Amino acid sequence: MSFQDNSENVKRIVLPSGKTIEVVSFEDVTEQLAATEPAAATTPAPADGLHVCTECDSTLVYPIDWEEEGPDKWFVELHCPNCDWTGGGIFEQDLLDEFDEELDRGMEELAADLGRLARANMADDVDRFVEALRADAIQPMDF
Repeated sequence: MSFQDNSENVKRIVLPSGKTIEVVSFEDVTEQLAATEPAAATTPAPADGLHVCTECDSTLVYPIDWEEEGPDKWFVELHCPNCDWTGGGIFEQDLLDEFDEELDRGMEELAADLGRLARANMADDVDRFVEALRADAIQPMDF
């Protein structure tokens, strides 16, 4: 593999102290390396989406790590909390966009469930407090 002469990427800068430094830019070399590296193989998309476990069919799979593998490709490590499966692969950005939408939908569903649970717990607390007031079971020293 041969690279272009990078002499045009060297800049000399004179600092206020009078000292001269050279700044070397390797952008051209990085671009050449990227162009010569073989493209990472993409993992086939699961039929039901990345949020579905390949082992137990749970729809609770979530990402635990990800790393960019190239333009529009990401390595994503996945985990299923139902059966403790972990796996992953290199996936296209379009598939990951769909996965992200599914994760957002799941987050909204969890937040709605949490809201309902909090309201139900608060209603129970209020009912118990009212009953305690009626039974004269609350004293000033309770506060």
